[in-house]
Amino acid sequence: MSQTIGQNFLQDSENFSELELLSLLSKLPNSLKLEILHYTEFLVNKCSENDSTKKRKAGLLKGKIWMSDDFDDPLEEFEEYM
Repeated sequence: MSQTIGQNFLQDSENFSELELLSLLSKLPNSLKLEILHYTEFLVNKCSENDSTKKRKAGLLKGKIWMSDDFDDPLEEFEEYM
């Protein structure tokens, strides 16, 4: 029976009703219901995190950072080693 239920959900994943899902959940023991609750909360949080993350835009800080013209020049402190 469990294979049939799983196959029906896969075949009709677009058309399953929440009542069918609740009916199946009502048959589970409380310990499994708690696991499903935790997993559902995890999925909801995962979806909300993905929606809230923004893509970084290239060049956003252009002109805010500069590098000295003599950056690559040898340091005076190391002259004796060169």
